[in-house]
Amino acid sequence: MTLWLIVPAAGRGQRMQADRPKQYLMLQGKSVLARTLERLHQAFPDAVLRLCLDPDDEHFDPEDVPFDHWLRVGGGDERADTVGRALTTLAEEAASDDWVMVHDAARPCVRIEDLRTLQGALEDEAIGALLATPAADTMKRADAGGRISHTEPRDGLWHALTPQVFRFDLLRQALDAARATGVRVTDEASAIEAMGLAPRLVAGSRDNLKITHPEDLAMAARILALQAEIAVDALDQGVEA
Repeated sequence: MTLWLIVPAAGRGQRMQADRPKQYLMLQGKSVLARTLERLHQAFPDAVLRLCLDPDDEHFDPEDVPFDHWLRVGGGDERADTVGRALTTLAEEAASDDWVMVHDAARPCVRIEDLRTLQGALEDEAIGALLATPAADTMKRADAGGRISHTEPRDGLWHALTPQVFRFDLLRQALDAARATGVRVTDEASAIEAMGLAPRLVAGSRDNLKITHPEDLAMAARILALQAEIAVDALDQGVEA
């Protein structure tokens, strides 16, 4: 089966307070988007990419795309709209049970081994799966005044990450249903959940950072540098990183 990749990169990243969308900020000599696509390509070189961009995007460089088979798709107002448009472009090519993997453009630090672990988890999976990490901090619920209402037990709480991967037809149905019923979709898994289904959680690494705030860019650079050091050490020891 073909693995389809969807990378929503149509956001404007206003919280970064930068002169361009966050996916085009420089990270170790390349744009954040280029780093993210590079990492995905290292894990899935034969995948087919749908890259979702703002129709008025003036910063995109096609040279940043390492995939042989890819298509630019215009993004929508919301993430669910953007992913939905990408799925529409697959309607005549994808089989109903093909896997569609969605990954944030602003997550360039996802580990290759985590991507392959996620793919491996699909071998006996009917619904789909996503990378996630168990909540480690004490979780507080705030009231309307910004004070603590109560402490949420963290047992069973996970931070949802990306990639998230689901069957083509199931994901399309879930997003269509959410749009029709007004369900707020914050990620692909939430649309699947709204159908009464339970995607699989696959433990990922905590350094799968989503660049959102100005300080995140420097943190991502440090993570990538450390990952590179670990990879070199592993090669020196004859172990695959």
